[in-house]
Amino acid sequence: MSAIGGGPVADSPEEWEVVDSQEHFRGRVIGVRTDAVRMPQDDVANRDYVVHPGSVAVLALDADERVLLIRQYRHPTRHLLWELPAGLRDVEGEPLVATAARELAEEAGYKADTWHTLVDLYTSPGMSDERIRVFLARDLSETEIDFERRHEEFDMPVEWVPLADAVEKALMGMIHNSPAVAGILAAYAASVEGFALLRPADAPEA
Repeated sequence: MSAIGGGPVADSPEEWEVVDSQEHFRGRVIGVRTDAVRMPQDDVANRDYVVHPGSVAVLALDADERVLLIRQYRHPTRHLLWELPAGLRDVEGEPLVATAARELAEEAGYKADTWHTLVDLYTSPGMSDERIRVFLARDLSETEIDFERRHEEFDMPVEWVPLADAVEKALMGMIHNSPAVAGILAAYAASVEGFALLRPADAPEA
């Protein structure tokens, strides 16, 4: 693997004119909105989407190259899913890596001395503006869990899975959570270069 420069294959910001916008629902976390968007041929098309504050996830990798996974019930999918520790960007002004560190401590009881940006992704760009930054956390040690903040996450099982096995499970359709799959595959690819090509934890989001 070699370093990738700023070639033609790179997402770029773009915003087409919104001539009208209606909010249909606003809940504790998400909203639902319809924007009337002016298209390139001057047509106007309605676009329905979920408004989301964004989130972070943490691929915690121990000295034995094992990935920390937690299992959580996700009602919309009617599945118990194996996931990475993750959480909402719900503290105004908090650096994303600090949010990630908080979630790793609260959900799994670990802290990390070494942090890198692993991968950035939109969960479902055709229907939501949610964006996730997945961090790589290494040099781990146990810390106390804030049980008052874990609330419904109190009894989530935690499992350490060898990175190579996690890749196999993702490719075999045994792990479905999108940031978990993306993080696992990205960590495996980055490990070829000893993680030397990863961006710093405070790298800007494009």
